Amino acid sequence: MGGPHFDDAFRTRLRDLLVWRRDVRSFRPDPLPAGTLERLIDTAALAPSVGLSEPWRFVIVEDPARRALVRASFAACNADALARQTGERAATYARLKLAGLDDAPVHLAVFSDPATVQGHGLGRLTMPETLAYSAVMAVHTLWLAARAQEIGVGWVSILDPAAVQAALDVPQGWTFIGYFCIGFPAEESDTPTLQRQGWESRRAACDTILRR
Repeated sequence: MGGPHFDDAFRTRLRDLLVWRRDVRSFRPDPLPAGTLERLIDTAALAPSVGLSEPWRFVIVEDPARRALVRASFAACNADALARQTGERAATYARLKLAGLDDAPVHLAVFSDPATVQGHGLGRLTMPETLAYSAVMAVHTLWLAARAQEIGVGWVSILDPAAVQAALDVPQGWTFIGYFCIGFPAEESDTPTLQRQGWESRRAACDTILRR
């Protein structure tokens, strides 16, 4: 039995999806339709994982007090990051909106479970970090699935992992992958926000290639 056929039109649309997948920081307050987040997580679980270990763990953060603790961690870490900048770079940093914690209707934390017995250790003896890589693949899969439904995702990385772990009361051994704001974007662009705001520009793909 043959698999599905992906034609040129599909490949063009797939590239459009990749181009328009942005890191969203500004969200409309509209809630996601019921069951949408659960379906996105279900799609994320189709991601590849080392040894079929499926180490990803998703924490839907709904409690206002827990959200406030995460927000406090962001504020402290962001202030520290700003203090490390100098001159015009500091002024540019201060103007950046680096998280949608206050307006995104959905907060989702993703962890990797390094103690999982699923997969029986296959493929990770010499590279145990592939468990975390697998969880990142699940995040990317969720991100694309969300964008295909006109839903935005923003990765909040300016956080203290230990503070997030304590705030969410998850098992101590889990590895924090990321905290994500999810909702309908307030604006859309095919250009990264940091590029539009003058922080950094994208490099050409050919500049990242080595041949040996």
